[in-house]
Amino acid sequence: MALLDHIGITVRDLERGRAQFDPVLTALGYTIGSEDEGGIAWDNGDESEVILFGIRDEADDVPHRHGEVGWQHLAFAVDSREEVDRLHGIAMDAGWSAVREPKLFPRFNGRYYASFVEDDSGIRLEFMHNPPRDASA
Repeated sequence: MALLDHIGITVRDLERGRAQFDPVLTALGYTIGSEDEGGIAWDNGDESEVILFGIRDEADDVPHRHGEVGWQHLAFAVDSREEVDRLHGIAMDAGWSAVREPKLFPRFNGRYYASFVEDDSGIRLEFMHNPPRDASA
């Protein structure tokens, strides 16, 4: 089975990206694995790696807009609603904007609890808890 090995994300300002991503990724169990002037990589042991890159000098410095071609969002599955709430709070404290506050999303199913946040570059993350049907009884 193929598993996501890493994801590279370009942000408008690498140091601002670090300030916003590091608290969230650290709370998810990631640690900085490597960094240089071109990027910062967080890893979670043998799990997937998240890499931030700064924009190139000639790149357009316009944030990504949700709904346009390209990035949609990256969802992190967590073990409880409380963990969704905790991660949402950490993201807010790190300067992310709330897109959707933590809540149930019955349009997905009656157990799907999530929040959505967006950074200064228009990068959107979701923190979600979707227990198996028998776990909600």
